[in-house]
Amino acid sequence: MNENLFASFMTPSLMGIPIVMFIIMFPTIMFPSPKRLINNRTITIQQWLIKLILKQMMLIHSTKGRTWSLMLITLILFIGTTNLLGLLPHSFTPTTQLSMNLGMAIPLWAGAVLLGFRHKTKASLAHFLPQGTPIILIPMLVIIETISLFIQPMALAVRLTANITAGHLLMHLIGGATSVLFSISTPIALTTFIILLLLTMLEFAVALIQAYVFTLLVSLYLHDNT
Repeated sequence: MNENLFASFMTPSLMGIPIVMFIIMFPTIMFPSPKRLINNRTITIQQWLIKLILKQMMLIHSTKGRTWSLMLITLILFIGTTNLLGLLPHSFTPTTQLSMNLGMAIPLWAGAVLLGFRHKTKASLAHFLPQGTPIILIPMLVIIETISLFIQPMALAVRLTANITAGHLLMHLIGGATSVLFSISTPIALTTFIILLLLTMLEFAVALIQAYVFTLLVSLYLHDNT
């Protein structure tokens, strides 16, 4: 059990060829484009949820910020769907890879920051030095604020990676313990199985919450710079 603990986090390959790109593209199948005059219930519910999320997320944004609406709704749908599909048995979750999460966080963060420097130059530069700062503390505060600015995409990626990875590891450990305990003590095995079911339900919630948190933080970075 210990030898295969991190096997589910390895990039899958077929005949030596990585197939992670096909896995990343798979969530697009879950949201087909409506082609009928009257949609079925599934597509209707999907569109209602998308409009609800988009409406809540765009309330705080200006006209410039709302131009990112398509990107933000695509981001939350992609991360949420990928996290949920990763809970299926023998599946791979791309959001457990720090490199992929950094690949999403850094361009979005950089785009928001550059947008702020372009349209709100004085306000963006003012964040590095709060008003009324003593002259002695100016160099230190500028360094601290610069570091905190560049840590933002790292925090986004690490938060998503850590939460998804921790949940999968915990489910793997409890599932392995349950299978071993069935041959030792059935009542204890049933107890751990119930815990595993409750943890699985919690992971479904975590998968959606982490997608919302990631997108919300990107939205807040955008709001601060528009």
